[in-house]
Amino acid sequence: MAEIEAIRSAQKSPPAVPEAWIKTELARHEKRPYPMDFISALFTDFSEIHGDRAFGDDHAMACGMAFFHGEPVMVIGNLKGRTLKERVDRKFGSPEPEGYRKALRCMKIAEKFGRPIFTFLDLAGAFPGLGAEERGQGEAIARNLLEMSRLKVPTIATITGEGGSGGALALAVADRVLMLENAIYSVISPEGCASIMWKDASKKQQAAAALRYTATDVLRMGCVDDVLSEPEGGTQNDPAAAMAFVDDRLQHHLAELTGMPEAVRLEKRYTKFRNIAQFYTVG
Repeated sequence: MAEIEAIRSAQKSPPAVPEAWIKTELARHEKRPYPMDFISALFTDFSEIHGDRAFGDDHAMACGMAFFHGEPVMVIGNLKGRTLKERVDRKFGSPEPEGYRKALRCMKIAEKFGRPIFTFLDLAGAFPGLGAEERGQGEAIARNLLEMSRLKVPTIATITGEGGSGGALALAVADRVLMLENAIYSVISPEGCASIMWKDASKKQQAAAALRYTATDVLRMGCVDDVLSEPEGGTQNDPAAAMAFVDDRLQHHLAELTGMPEAVRLEKRYTKFRNIAQFYTVG
């Protein structure tokens, strides 16, 4: 009888929330620092560069020269906005083709002058609008993947919140890919995955667990190189402490990369991305 009651009690209790979904909510927390917050805190004398010299200036992408502990660098990050007006203007942080082309234009400037490149990502994906597709969204992303893979200067990408699909990857083909502890990095959002797999977006928590997109998961799979610790409860609880830790890790990785011969650094970058998602059968 006791066993039957235990079973009934278990059936009545709600299922446990997957850790992956908890991480997802932290990554999307409205008070979590955005890429521009990190850029403002970690770099000095940021001078923004506008336009892609082809169509226009994407307000969802910020690029510019800055100094990192006295060293001139190039900094790139997507913009989300805090107010509703800002979010609409910036397509909720999802860049259009001109945003990616602006980013690539700035990367090539950095390469010309021998400046390391830092990118910061917090986006669910590239903007999926009709106009973006008409102006070559897929080509712009693909071009970034190709060009970033062979940039001759050190490159460091940091995923601060959501790292979604090719929209994020277009800024993350870097020598070092860093990821905050409560960030996520995935080919698709959990809602999108649930809609495709189960025809039901409400199964987003189940999808989150299945996607294996938390920092621990993607580090194990070799998709990122370093997981950066956050204050208890998330970066939004103590932004200053989080920024200090990110600053320390960026200095560490930049020192390692600048100490490498260019040919060695390029070969390591190539090998890393070639080995991602390779699986072998043993026995």
